[in-house]
Amino acid sequence: MTLVHNIVGTPQAARVLLLVHGLGADERDLGGLLPYLDPEGRFLTVLPRGPVASPPGFAWYGPASGPPEGATTDATLLSSLQELDDLLDQVCEEHGKDRGEAVVGGFSQGGALALALGLRASDRPHPAAVLAMSTYLPEVDGLTYDWEAAASIPVLLEHGTEDPLLPIERGRAAAQTLEEHGAPVTYHEYPMAHEVSVESVQQAHEWLLAVSAGERPRQAVPQEFAEPLVKPVTTAMFEQEVLRSELPVIVDFWAPWCQPCRQVSPIVEQIAGMREGAYKVVKVNIDEEPQLAQTFEVQSIPMIGLFRNGRLERAALGAKPRQQFEAELGMLVIP
Repeated sequence: MTLVHNIVGTPQAARVLLLVHGLGADERDLGGLLPYLDPEGRFLTVLPRGPVASPPGFAWYGPASGPPEGATTDATLLSSLQELDDLLDQVCEEHGKDRGEAVVGGFSQGGALALALGLRASDRPHPAAVLAMSTYLPEVDGLTYDWEAAASIPVLLEHGTEDPLLPIERGRAAAQTLEEHGAPVTYHEYPMAHEVSVESVQQAHEWLLAVSAGERPRQAVPQEFAEPLVKPVTTAMFEQEVLRSELPVIVDFWAPWCQPCRQVSPIVEQIAGMREGAYKVVKVNIDEEPQLAQTFEVQSIPMIGLFRNGRLERAALGAKPRQQFEAELGMLVIP
């Protein structure tokens, strides 16, 4: 069965780009990235729809696939992988494109399938490169990776440090595994949740230009990642980390669905870097810690609170420039 799919581009495009959506989306979802991801029109882009209903959209496999540790049998994942493989063959043949020059990419579930499709052991030609956004390297029974071939397939991995669905550790682990097996990996992380940011799309565009020019971009993956400047704290940690802190503590009350929170996040990180040693800076996900939100009467987010000597001293609401946050929190404003 041929997957439902859209094709965007012109016959003059040099290569095929297969973009696979994530859980609950459809074949239109990643098409919105194309004006930024491929403004030159270098690719004939294929946008398939997952075969599994997952309102409000579709999925490629069930949530049990790809556990944090170990392997499992997941016939749906393998079936979707096979259908994507067949679709790539079909589109390349119909449009006279070289499958070995294609790039496969995706977001979340789609990113996991792109990694599997690009790097698995197969008698079909491997694609030229893999773009994987906010995802992980799937490990399921019946899926074997061709690490010898992977040594010549550039991979771009992008992940959000605040991803509540696929924690940043999953992206880092994928990058380190690929590097250990000799794949030319480029890994970037961004202060975002389970999403795609403007900066991540811009860097993906630059990476695609390099791949289109015949390059195999790679960037060394850190063996140890630095501790985050803004540490997440839970209800159980709050008393020790905030209320008993000898330093004044700035607390960012946020939630993954809050767009203004995403705008404020890099500003809070900037404050953490500039005020290191003078202030401690942490964040609280109010969806996961509703008790803390209730205790400190957090009725609107983002709310940036300043705690000193065990009590909430001041608070600033909404998205605004760093200097305004500092002024409202009673901090000496740094130019």
